[in-house]
Amino acid sequence: MPVKRRLPFGAEVLPGSGVHFRVWAPRRRRVEVVLEDGGAGRALEPEAHGWHAGTVDEAAAGTRYRYRLDGDDPLVPDPASRFQPDGPHGPSEVIDPSSFAWTDAAWPGLTRRGQVVYELHLGTFTPEGTWAAAAARLPALAEIGITCVEIMPIADFPGRFGWGYDGVCLYAPCRLYGRPDDARRFVDRAHALGLGVILDVVYNHLGPDGNYLGLTSDAYVSRTHRSDWGDTLNFDGADAGPVREYFAENAAYWIRELHFDGLRLDAVQAIVDDSPVHIVAEVGRRARAAAGTRSLFIVAENDAQVARFARPLAEGGHGLDGVWNDDFHHAARVAATGSREAYYSDFLGSPQELVSAVKRGYLYQGQRYSFEKKRRGTSTAGLEPEQFVLYLDNHDQVSNSAGGARFHTLTSPGRYRALTTLLLLAPGTPLLFQGQEFAASAPFVFFADHGGALGEAVKKGRAEFLRQFPSLATTPLPVPNDPATHRACVLDWGERDRHRPALELHSELLRIRREEAAIRDARAGSVDGAVLGPAAFAVRFFGGVPAEDRLLVVNLGVELRLVHAPEPLLAPPEGCRWSTFFTSNDPRFGGEGAPALDDERGFIVPGEQAALLGAT
Repeated sequence: MPVKRRLPFGAEVLPGSGVHFRVWAPRRRRVEVVLEDGGAGRALEPEAHGWHAGTVDEAAAGTRYRYRLDGDDPLVPDPASRFQPDGPHGPSEVIDPSSFAWTDAAWPGLTRRGQVVYELHLGTFTPEGTWAAAAARLPALAEIGITCVEIMPIADFPGRFGWGYDGVCLYAPCRLYGRPDDARRFVDRAHALGLGVILDVVYNHLGPDGNYLGLTSDAYVSRTHRSDWGDTLNFDGADAGPVREYFAENAAYWIRELHFDGLRLDAVQAIVDDSPVHIVAEVGRRARAAAGTRSLFIVAENDAQVARFARPLAEGGHGLDGVWNDDFHHAARVAATGSREAYYSDFLGSPQELVSAVKRGYLYQGQRYSFEKKRRGTSTAGLEPEQFVLYLDNHDQVSNSAGGARFHTLTSPGRYRALTTLLLLAPGTPLLFQGQEFAASAPFVFFADHGGALGEAVKKGRAEFLRQFPSLATTPLPVPNDPATHRACVLDWGERDRHRPALELHSELLRIRREEAAIRDARAGSVDGAVLGPAAFAVRFFGGVPAEDRLLVVNLGVELRLVHAPEPLLAPPEGCRWSTFFTSNDPRFGGEGAPALDDERGFIVPGEQAALLGAT
């Protein structure tokens, strides 16, 4: 009788007793399951196309095991292990996902619209660095208006700490943060608070330490494609079918068994696939099928800025809900600091760039991009504003500054508040990086606990990457595998109270985002913008009726007095006047107050502030 399995591979606890094991190992004639509690190995039965499978009656949930391949040593972990209690080099543990008692049956999932994303790294989000400690902080996020928590990668990796982008056990939640059921409790608690949770996954490469896939098959690595990180995964070559299944089913697994509400796909520009159906499209389709009636939110990081990833499958796209928009960040960063090094060199930080990023998403949609000496991007026509994830800080951009400095430390308080206002009221989907809401002082730098020659290579590679920034040439770089580097990045939650003005700013802006209809319901065509001066611009949100119109005025420079204001977007709805609903210079947020903007003297735009006007 065929065994009913949740996954096509790995260890499956059977009703009654026993565990069914299945592994793809076309390079091997004989595969044995070796239980850690002793005894001889149990040979699995060969199946067609390189599969090996069989039941071990003595195994149960909690049993630790490894595979012996063709009688060789070393023993290897299960490629689809659900847990590695001692890390990637240790034994796998049989996990029964059905034993957890979920309470989120009524949770509907996440829609594309209306999300406010909060990116966090479990190992530095709290001093404890665990799922349980992070869960205790979820009410604080829900309180200020976060709707979606994005967890940096958790696929297990070796060492005591790391970002997670070098994961090698793709089905095993990293043991550093707790057991798999601790991850389930986190998600279940988030859903009880009205928060969705999406997971950052890496399908463009595997880590350099602890990857045993090559011992079962050499088909995981492409023989024809390479990327900036070297070998790429084989999604379109010989024997690619089981490789595609391994990754597509991984996406479904996180949704089905741990109830994540979507995915953030890392660096999809490095996923090379010439198949008729791109693996990214297949990943999205498989994840949505696993969700059943729950809706998912799936986004991608895409440095090449190919809009196809966010277009519907029916229109020839890859069917994702959105894409990260580095262009918004880069323009805002240059506007705030004036620095145009490395990949900032193709940006001016001008008001027009910020207006265009708000209205059209990517700034580069096919123009020549001098930093990369090639054209970049494709047209975003037809995409909705919320399909672009906007940010001032994220894990990459913070770590690429001197000493892992956060955005608020790189510019003046006034510009920081003004650009935060733009971020949180713009029609895109805003993303905050852990601690950003209270102006955390903790840096975020690259850390990875690799030793020996690999540790030295990683240290050298990080230094070479940062050499693109001349200003960092004489800056001592944190040592990636030094535990002190990791500890320095841990948030100080006492700052949430000590930095109250920053928290109040974010909380108030997210309230406005929820409650102001013209901002909350912004669509393509309902938002327009205009340049007002060398560092000033306006964004007009058109409501369902004129009285719902809202005008956001941002000035990153000195005070601007528009005695003559021949710009139609500045005109209030007929029969109305503009009143100031919000100013980033409010003393509650650490500012000094500001005069009215629209009066008989003309249109006054105070320096280094943003103001939201409403019709009265």
